[in-house]
Amino acid sequence: MAQREALTAEFDDIVAGTAEGNADDEHDPEGSTLAFERARVSALLSRERAYLAELERAEDRVAAGTYGICTQCGVALPPERLAALPAASTCVRCRPPRVRSSDPM
Repeated sequence: MAQREALTAEFDDIVAGTAEGNADDEHDPEGSTLAFERARVSALLSRERAYLAELERAEDRVAAGTYGICTQCGVALPPERLAALPAASTCVRCRPPRVRSSDPM
């Protein structure tokens, strides 16, 4: 949550800084840098929000007594997996494939 708050503050600072300056990113010498920073922080903030949502779902599984059990096949998740990914809801075999930006389309 602290990370989310820090990113939100950083994003707000970027937006405030661009509001006072030239609104034309294309012709402003620093516009592309500001646009990149805004997009970078926005992406990081989205990722943090998604992770917090995953943690909330994990808390729901704790309350329901199903934490540590694969939601797909019902097998117990190894303690090492939960230590590495506390919000994990599936075993390694059932996890969705990871999409990498370097993967060809």
